[in-house]
Amino acid sequence: MKGRKRNKKMLGPVITIFILTFIIVILSAVFSLLQISADKTVIGNTSLESSVITVNNILTKDGIKYIFSNIIDNLKNFEPIALLIMSLISISIGESSGLFKAIFINFKKINPKFLNFITLFIGICSTFIGDYSYIFLLPLVGVIYQIIGKKPMLGIITMFIGITMGYATGLIFDNQEIVLGVLTTNSASFEIDKNFVYSLSSNLYIMIFSTLILSIVGSSIIYNFLDKKFTRTEVVEDELVVSKKALYYSNLTLGIILIALVYMVIPGLPSSGVLLGSGKTYIEKLLGDSSPFYQGIPFILLGINLVCGFIYGFISKNFKNSTEFSVGLSKNFERVGYVFVLLFFTSQMLGILDYTNLGEVIVHSLVGLMVKLSFSGILLIIMLFIFVVLMSVLIPNSIRKWEMISPVTVPLLMRANIAPSFSQFIFRVADSVGKCFTPFNAYYIITLAFLEKYNTKENEKITVFGIFKLIMPVLLLFAGLWLLIVIGWYIVGLPTGPKIYPAL
Repeated sequence: MKGRKRNKKMLGPVITIFILTFIIVILSAVFSLLQISADKTVIGNTSLESSVITVNNILTKDGIKYIFSNIIDNLKNFEPIALLIMSLISISIGESSGLFKAIFINFKKINPKFLNFITLFIGICSTFIGDYSYIFLLPLVGVIYQIIGKKPMLGIITMFIGITMGYATGLIFDNQEIVLGVLTTNSASFEIDKNFVYSLSSNLYIMIFSTLILSIVGSSIIYNFLDKKFTRTEVVEDELVVSKKALYYSNLTLGIILIALVYMVIPGLPSSGVLLGSGKTYIEKLLGDSSPFYQGIPFILLGINLVCGFIYGFISKNFKNSTEFSVGLSKNFERVGYVFVLLFFTSQMLGILDYTNLGEVIVHSLVGLMVKLSFSGILLIIMLFIFVVLMSVLIPNSIRKWEMISPVTVPLLMRANIAPSFSQFIFRVADSVGKCFTPFNAYYIITLAFLEKYNTKENEKITVFGIFKLIMPVLLLFAGLWLLIVIGWYIVGLPTGPKIYPAL
């Protein structure tokens, strides 16, 4: 009875989004009336240029016009929705054809602790494909855990923590590292060191180390704190045929597709390199904003699953005709209409938040406070870490945030003898932590929707702050682990990358 009463008091996600939106509206009016502002610093042509940024009151004539005029645009420009549709089609065909069952059915006996480690490790390493890692892996891990009779909700939360907390690291570089590196170079070379150029390998050593530590220690933390919170699901019984012949031809097809993809990202061969973009280094050409490969990752994964699922489904007779194949493309859309409802209201909330400038004013105010406090060394690192976590609550977008604060933050840390590359790493670490603590992260809202899909307890509904409360101890331990890695690396003075050190 206590559990039911407690859940009745918990607000559902849609109502929570309404309340958060209302709070933004009220704060915009209050901050505007009080004329709260902040100094904004950007890099100009010959000098740093400062301007005053103020809060826009949404309860004005222009603000109300914005709300009514941008409802469709807010939804239309909300990237997660388009990516989610592609992802669900991709996973649907793998599930309905029986391909996923054939691949993962042998994982039934895997040790839960090891499964936790693999899930977390994949989440951390998947960030090289950008935000699509959320959209593709969150629903996929739920399907896999259900197939092998594990705990889908635990798998989804583990994957979310892995992707989010691991956004600063991984075993290979990602698009954000490239873009943030350009901003770091501009900020460091403008006033302090005109010859500075950020190298993608600057944080390679600390990235590899932190990936392994987060995976090993983090999986143990998640298992000990969250495993008992969820019930194990029964292995899904269905009539899908497991065919070795069909799996063989699907794998053969996959091999051919991968060879073709590799050829298209290798420069210098006849008609090769078609999926590469522009850039000075190969990584920039492969994962930069102009790269067809990077931009086309959702389509590549969709294409692979469509072709391999089609072959497996028809050879195994799980698809008896083209109609079954067509219907199979929608299988994973079952019980996830809720996610589209949440994303509609989330897109409006984030649109209003962006209009008000609340996030920008708070971010620039924190930067100004950081300059005034005049800390150095470890205290400066801790302060930057905490402030970036707070900034990320209202502005989860990493590039936008670093664009705002790097012109002041990078020179500030350089004057304190902290290398620009290490400053960027501290920022990415704190940013990844902050994304876990905010309901303004659209991918957290998506996580809630997929948790609801696998929630079998009617008296324990999935809520925004209910899940926060559940995973908060884990998030705090991860944040502490990250802070220990950063401070420990700085104190010991180990190289963060080839010939690059945390101190200048």
